[in-house]
Amino acid sequence: MTSTDTPRDQDPRDEAPQFVLPLVVRIEKTAPPARTDALQTAARAVLALLSDERATEEDGAWARAVRDWQDARIRKVVRRARGAEWRKASALPGITVTGESAQVRVFPPVPLDGWPRELVKLQVSGTDLDDPAPPAAPEDTVPVLWLNPALEMSAGKAMAQAGHGAQLAWWGLDGAARAAWRAAGFPLSVRTAEPGRWAELTTSGLPVVRDAGFTEIAPGSCTVVADHPLLRICHMGL
Repeated sequence: MTSTDTPRDQDPRDEAPQFVLPLVVRIEKTAPPARTDALQTAARAVLALLSDERATEEDGAWARAVRDWQDARIRKVVRRARGAEWRKASALPGITVTGESAQVRVFPPVPLDGWPRELVKLQVSGTDLDDPAPPAAPEDTVPVLWLNPALEMSAGKAMAQAGHGAQLAWWGLDGAARAAWRAAGFPLSVRTAEPGRWAELTTSGLPVVRDAGFTEIAPGSCTVVADHPLLRICHMGL
């Protein structure tokens, strides 16, 4: 399974109206979140929206927007806010997900050129964060979104890619597994794979995100492998 975020010259769905899933990460000058925490929180925010009744119910307030978004390219854009900007963004319909210190708000999809005015002025480039210490090894029982060790991505770009990986993992699960994951609060880890392990992951049959190449990296680049324990059982026979 691969992401539908395929190179732009190969995707017939470009003919459909294009939508984007906005995510806003809170980055205060004096207390920015750690990079890994922000990536994990962004991935959980995407899952929170995908599983929300407003998106899943036929007559849900967000259902039409989510369908339109998924009928075209699966675009996600991460912007940053602080202070009054964050407060204005938080007043819009959406879901705020909190990590160890990170806060990410996800909003229902909007037309590519139709962002709400409270979000359109927020910065999209230059969002970068650091980890104060190397993250611990992930637990075996927790889904892991593995990042490509050969790619350099800003924190904003990596957050969007982690969100793509989480979405592919969600699509690969049945209803019972989705309900259990949601009930547990969507535990997951985001880690950079060891170079020697990356080739194994991309050929394992697990979901792989291939970027469309609109920003930062080359079209078709493999960015994330979604390694959920239940997907591993299904695809790898373990």
